[in-house]
Amino acid sequence: MDNEKAWFVRRIVLSVLFLVLVAVPLYPELFGLDELPPFTQLVAFRPQGLVLVFALALLMLIRKGWRIAAGLVVLLVLTGAGLTLPRLTNDPQPPLSDTRELTIMVANVLGGGANAGAVAELIRQRKPDLVSLPEAQVDVREEIRAQLQGLQYAGYTDQPTSAVESATSVLVSSTLGAVQVKRDLPTEFGHLLVTGGSLGEVRLIAYHGFPPLPDAVPAWKHDLQQLRRWCAADPPTVIAGDFNATLDHSDFRWAMASNCQSVAPEVGRGFVGTWPTDQPPLLRTQIDHVLATRPIVPGSFAAYEVEGTDHLAVVVRIAVPKGS
Repeated sequence: MDNEKAWFVRRIVLSVLFLVLVAVPLYPELFGLDELPPFTQLVAFRPQGLVLVFALALLMLIRKGWRIAAGLVVLLVLTGAGLTLPRLTNDPQPPLSDTRELTIMVANVLGGGANAGAVAELIRQRKPDLVSLPEAQVDVREEIRAQLQGLQYAGYTDQPTSAVESATSVLVSSTLGAVQVKRDLPTEFGHLLVTGGSLGEVRLIAYHGFPPLPDAVPAWKHDLQQLRRWCAADPPTVIAGDFNATLDHSDFRWAMASNCQSVAPEVGRGFVGTWPTDQPPLLRTQIDHVLATRPIVPGSFAAYEVEGTDHLAVVVRIAVPKGS
């Protein structure tokens, strides 16, 4: 009897240790590790990790000695699924009667690698009010604008320093009227803030966050901190671009927590991976977002292949209060 009790206790201890071993890469924020490589990078693929771990747990059930550990891992996966599934099951909210619609597009053009004609064609089809173009320098922006065939878009670009090759550009439709475009808070890749014209109090921001490279996590965090200031400000705000972060990054959730919502998960499209497009859809993650502060209402989210870039382009519709 004593031997059986000792065996059972040993199995419990080993199972808990195994659970911790599995939980660390899935939920590094619980252990204070989410800002350390490689966990910062791995957590971007948490949904895929949950599926993989669930499959592992099912295989473990075959062996009697591992069933306690398998049960704990299944419980972990089910908890994680419960937290992430709303990104797939949320239904779009009907816009209030006193609202007007804006269409926003994001296309990371990979430093000019994207086919300018393909980007322009998508703009012609969807006719967005604003197009956020991460990794687009002036010549790339103008190559796209030249192919819009009669559509009136003004172009603007921010490149923080000559030492940073990447730039952030924006195309603004003439339907927004006489807007003002400027740079606000400092970010590594630059950004552009669009105000005025028919936007009223609403401000639109084209944004490109620094990637969480193993040696550049502080720069990544810096850009997300600037994002938090925009989300917490009073004017109704829309931020569109390549954030190099997912809802599974605690720093990104913290940046949004004050008043921002990401359109895709709010309309049940939170599992649409936008990068990298050289991988099957199930192996992609969603790092291209359009964020909107409340009371802006998310309407729809769609993603499109664009030749020559490793990102999907995204187009969203949002409902903005007319009084804004």
